[in-house]
This record gives sequence, structure tokens and C-alpha cells, in this order.
Amino acid sequence: MKEKYYITTAIAYASKKPHFGNTYEAIMTDALTRYKKEMGYDVFFCTGTDEHGQKIEDLAREANITPKLYVDNVAGEIKTLWDNMNVKYDHFIRTTDDYHENAVKKIFTRFLEKGDIYKGKYEGWYCTPCESFFTDTQAVDCKCPDCGRPVQKASEEAYFFNMKKYADRLMEYIEAHPEFIEPESRKKEIVNNFLKAGLQDLCVSRTSFTWGIPVERDPKHVTYVWLDALTNYITAIGYDPDKSFDEQSEKFRSLWPADVHIIGKDIIRFHTIYWPIFLMALDLPLPKKVFAHPWFNFGTDKMSKSRGNVIYADELAERFTVDGVRYYALAEMPYANDGSITYENVIKRFNTDLVNNLGNLVKRTLDMQKKYFDGVVQAPVAREAIDDEVVAACVTAFDKVVECMDGYRIADALEAIFTMLSRANKYIDETTPWTLAKDESKRERLGTVLYTLLEAIRWGAVLLAPFIPATSEEIISELNTEACGYASIGTADKFGGMKAGETLKPSKVLFARIDEAKMLAELEAEREAKMAAAAKAEEAPEKPEGCALIGIEDFMGVELRSAKIIACERVPKAKKLLCLQLDLGYEKRQVVSGIAKFYAPEDLIGKKVIVVANLKPATLCGIASEGMILASGEEQVRVVFLSDDTPLGERIR
Repeated sequence: MKEKYYITTAIAYASKKPHFGNTYEAIMTDALTRYKKEMGYDVFFCTGTDEHGQKIEDLAREANITPKLYVDNVAGEIKTLWDNMNVKYDHFIRTTDDYHENAVKKIFTRFLEKGDIYKGKYEGWYCTPCESFFTDTQAVDCKCPDCGRPVQKASEEAYFFNMKKYADRLMEYIEAHPEFIEPESRKKEIVNNFLKAGLQDLCVSRTSFTWGIPVERDPKHVTYVWLDALTNYITAIGYDPDKSFDEQSEKFRSLWPADVHIIGKDIIRFHTIYWPIFLMALDLPLPKKVFAHPWFNFGTDKMSKSRGNVIYADELAERFTVDGVRYYALAEMPYANDGSITYENVIKRFNTDLVNNLGNLVKRTLDMQKKYFDGVVQAPVAREAIDDEVVAACVTAFDKVVECMDGYRIADALEAIFTMLSRANKYIDETTPWTLAKDESKRERLGTVLYTLLEAIRWGAVLLAPFIPATSEEIISELNTEACGYASIGTADKFGGMKAGETLKPSKVLFARIDEAKMLAELEAEREAKMAAAAKAEEAPEKPEGCALIGIEDFMGVELRSAKIIACERVPKAKKLLCLQLDLGYEKRQVVSGIAKFYAPEDLIGKKVIVVANLKPATLCGIASEGMILASGEEQVRVVFLSDDTPLGERIR
């Protein structure tokens, strides 16, 4: 039976589409997952979205839609992005999932009953983007110490978790488990800056907004987003707060504790202080490891929309292919220091490593096999000492990949593979197959040389499977071999997986060379266009032309009334239309409105709107419409909603 292995990403915050740096984490975790599967583990890979909090509520209000509709849109975008990057997860959790919300409510109640949570009053500084609280000494110059953005003074009733109760126990655990936090520099940061400095109790509820999981015993409070989000790692695999560890499901007991949480360095405090303490309070084992990877910067700067340097992985893939993007992300991120991405570097990596080193090696080797032997693999019966150097390079690459991947040094693992591929390319220059082909007496030697190259390519393709899986599959397909797993390589005696007598499939160009100057010019033009469009969007709108003046008697002739949407459904065969049933208090009306692109029917029911009550009835798509509801915008339509306490049928002036 295979050994279980549970690996997670941090769940992405559903406030906006993740940029390239955020997407790196999903790609990295996918590569580790695929590697562990190759090494024989039964891996469970969990990712997802964090969907509650004040920031989400604010963004939804700005978009004039419900928070649920807002996060539905963003979560869908994130899931699509992960899928497009060939990230093969086993479970995608959303913190708005019913099972998660129910478990969080019970966890909060359990902490209350245990005395780990108490009610108090919070006074301090709050950073909405980071969903974090800070003291006067931490928020220097009224700025968030994590992201540098302005913080707001906050004062509200709140529940607090008694962190001090578990601080010594956590310190003892970290000292007894040196592998718990990696890299080492992150562990020193946590120990020296937080644990030794003394932990402050953590605010675990809010009352200043409503978009969160309500506290069952005090519904005016919603659960603080980090208590909500962190528990996803256990709710995703079926944790039941009403049961002890031994009473949990077989699935939960087989997967927990997690083997590793893959997170960004910016949220290490939450994962190595708050999360372990929550688990201690729940009497659950701690995860075996928290690995905090560095960031990707644009050159030396953080990615920022205002600077016009934000790069998105899916847009990058349109020019460099999905595997091109995966390769750059994994090859360019160091173990502990921040990585860098610029278009110049991406093009250089793409042309040098993928086009020249890998792509050309595969294409010209298969083409020579086709030219000299009609694509039929020859038996390696005329070996020479130089062939053993290629074998040794392959074995060294395998050993290095295993060593590096087990230590989360992914870029080093890829470097080892491409060093081996470079050795194979050099082998072509050393053996000159085209020269051997001119001498009939050297035919067996030619067949052996090409066999050695084909086998080196096979090893390379197998080793690359976790990193650039689509390319790996294509190479294996062209080699027409079933020897395609890590179990088929590793030692010198396994250098022989290609079967003599088999016929290769036609070769393809794996990666097309990029014209650097041409592409950089195109990218710069696109960037300037986006910046200009963004600047224009921020400009004050011009006064519209052709607005004829009307008298007060004309305006008073339009009867605007308040109404409540009591039912709503889509109009069949009309993508833009919704059919609304309105209650004006004194009568009910049916109105057809072209807002289906912007609002889901279920999110409109119960909302109060303004209706033009004396508009002549019309028929739209065969359905009677008795009025019109007020909305703004053209490209983005926003319905004008009234407050809940507005009386029905009230005249709007």
C-alpha cells in the first residue's frame, strides 16, 4: 500500500485575479505533487480560495453586487487559471462551502467552551488588504508593517484568542522539530521577532462588517478571516470538531498531519504561530513542515498595477506556452531569496534552455534516427567509453533531482536536468553521427550513438514530467516507449529502456524560437496601451453631448417609485434579459431588464429598486414589461438599490 502524502497551497484570497508571483505557488506545489507521485506516494493535493473579510465586502460594494456573487466570479477565475497552468489538484476548497462554514462555527464554539477565547475590545490599527491588526509600535507612520499600505484606526468589541497560553509549548515544539519551518531564515524570523518578543492575544472576531462566518453564540460577530482561512487545511479533508482525533474519518486520520504547507513568505507568521496554536487547542497534531517560498518581483520591484509591471501567467502562456511559463517559474525562483521576472529574462530562458538545449536535442536526434534508420531504434552493440559518460550524467541528474526535490530546491533540480541535456548535446558534437553515417563499416556504431542519445532524451523527458508535463508527454509519445516513469530510470543498469526494433513517431518542434526584439516591441506597445487606458479610466468623465434641458414639469411627469424584487428568472433564449416580479406595495408589476450579464437572479431577490412606474408597457422577447428599473453604466451596468428600510411604493423625487 502506498504511503499517504498531504500537500497544500495557501488558499488564494478571492479579491482579484492572481498575478504571476501568486500563481507560482500553485505551479510549485503541482510540481512537488507530481514528483512525489513518481516516487511512489499516494498524494492528496489541496488548494482553494479564501473568500471572507472586510476587503471582499468593500470590493463587492464598489462593484454593486453581493459579496457571494463577487467571490463566485473571482474563485471561478482562480480555478480556471490553475487549470490552465496544468495544476492537477485533488480538492479545491472554498471557504464559502457549507461544510467549511459549519465546521468553523463549531471550532469557534469549542474554543469558547474551552476558555481559549474571551470577549474584549479591540483598539489599534487595521490593514484591510492584509486582514491584519497592529499595535501603535508596529504601525509606524500609520503604515502596515507587512505591505506598507495605510492602516485605519479601529475600535470595536471583539473576541480574542489567548495566544500566551500556548506560546511556551509552541516554542518547545519548534526547538524539538528543527524541520518544522523552512527555510532556516524564516524560522529565525518567527522565533526572534515574535515568540521571544512575547505573543499578543489574537483578535478572532469582527463586528464592523458582516461578510464572514457568524459566531453562533453571538451573531453580531463574524469570525476573523485568518481563523476561518487556516482551518481549511483540516475541513477540506473532513475534520469534525465534535470528535476527537481517533474518532475522525479514515480519510482524515490517514492524511493528517499534513506533510507540508506550501505558502508565501508574507504569511509565515499566521502559519507558524496562529495555526499551530489553533491545532494545539483542538488537540490535533501539527503539520510536519511549513515551507515559505520567496516572492517573484518584476526585475527588482514588486508587481504593481500602478507601475504597469503586473504579469499574469495565462497571458504569458499565450506567447510562451504553458510549459514555457511553468519552466520559467520553477527554474528562476531561488530556494530562499526572491526571484525575478522580466520579459527579457523569460525570452532568454525560453530560447536558451527550451529551444536550444531541449528542443533541438530532441528534434535533431529523432530526425537523424529517421534519416539513417527510417526511425527504427537500433540495438547498442558497439559501445565505447564516451557512451558511459552520458550514462553517468543521466544517473547524476537523477540523484541530484531526488536530493533537490526532497529539499524543496526546485530550481536546482531543473538545473541538474538541463546540465545532463547539455552533456547529451555535447555528445553529438563529439561523436558526429553525420560522419559515421558516411562509413558503412560504422553503421553499428552509428546505431549505438543514436541509441545513447534516445535513451538520454528518455531520461530527460521522464525527469521533466513534474515540471513541464505536457512537453514530457509529447517527447515520450515521439519516442514511442512505455518506459516513462521514475521507476524506469535512476541507476546505470536502467539505461536501456528504449527497445531495439521499435519505430519512433514523427518529430515535432517542441518550442519555436522567439524574436526577442520583435516581441519586446509588441509587449511594450501593449503595456503603454494598458497604462493609457487605465489613466483614461481614472480621468473625470467628460460632460456628455446632446443633453437637452427639460423643465420641472417634464421631470415631474416621470413617476419613480420604490419597489421590492420578489421573484426573478432568466428569459429563455435571451442572454441579456431577466424577468423581475416587483412589489410596489399597492400593486405588483412585471419588468424585463437587460441586466442578466451582471446579476444572478438569486442575488436580486429581496433587493429594493427604483422603477419608472408610468412607462408605457412594452413586449420584450414575447414577455410583457410594465416599467423600467434604474441603473447606471453602459459596459458595466449597476442597478440602483435602495436601503432595506425604504417603504414600498414611495415616490422618488
